[in-house]
Amino acid sequence: MNLKILYAIALTFLPITELRIGLPVAISYAIEENIPIFLVFCLIVLLNIILIFFVFWFLDNLHFVFLKFKFYRKSFEIFLKRFQKKVDKFEKRHETLGFVALTLFVAVPLPGTGAWTGCLLAWLLGLDKKKSIFSIAVGVLIAGILILLGSLGFIKLFS
Repeated sequence: MNLKILYAIALTFLPITELRIGLPVAISYAIEENIPIFLVFCLIVLLNIILIFFVFWFLDNLHFVFLKFKFYRKSFEIFLKRFQKKVDKFEKRHETLGFVALTLFVAVPLPGTGAWTGCLLAWLLGLDKKKSIFSIAVGVLIAGILILLGSLGFIKLFS
């Protein structure tokens, strides 16, 4: 397996980059290696959806253990302060849009609005986990399609 695809997979698992950066790297790899783009698209989107289960498991099981460590606790407190603004905006919309708002939040292909943040948002708000997983997965799929189309358009424009 090529290092570039491993790099794309690693980027897909990171909280800031997720598939927003991992997918374009994977598409570039697919084009270079003459691999069907649909195959790498499915791989990266599937990995990002699998990530949802890991993040919820982490929040439910390991988060409280890590809070005992000063570095983690301080980092989490700083993150929560920044994140609270997004939560406040989401709560206002959540009352009227429900899980559609969560899907749309995750679907926006910008750093900080992906599966990691969607899971944390759902967890902090105490939303139904099964509905949240579905909403976040649909958001990941939408973001993946938008990034795929954008990446292919960008590549076509400059080739």
